[in-house]
Amino acid sequence: MSSPLSIRFEDELLDRLRRAVRASPGATVSGLAQRLVDEGLRMIEYPGVVFKDGPTGRRAALVLGPDIWEVVKVVKELDERGPTAVEGTAELLNLSQQRVELALRYYGVYRTEIDAEMAQADQEATEAERAWATRQRLLA
Repeated sequence: MSSPLSIRFEDELLDRLRRAVRASPGATVSGLAQRLVDEGLRMIEYPGVVFKDGPTGRRAALVLGPDIWEVVKVVKELDERGPTAVEGTAELLNLSQQRVELALRYYGVYRTEIDAEMAQADQEATEAERAWATRQRLLA
């Protein structure tokens, strides 16, 4: 459900927003403004989390670090649990334990979103492996 909100922007800011919409096929001023507000609030709530564009779309990531889904995937794939899993993930990804904990806190709130990103990455990896194997058989 969504509710209307009347908001005034400074002329220069509104011009920048409209230019950004023109550069983003399929975007609307309202949709882009909503996305930017959502991302801005998430970055306030989780300092150290940013949003990045990429081939799979826009996703949450650690500042100067991996995507949140990548951190969570490592935690899930480790045999360790509890604090040992955090330590192991930090070591494997060359991150501080605090940054791993930040990713896990973010995941706790946005689990559905992050799980979908992990599933998409797994599917793309499977398809890439299948294409590689087909190529290898062809060249053998």
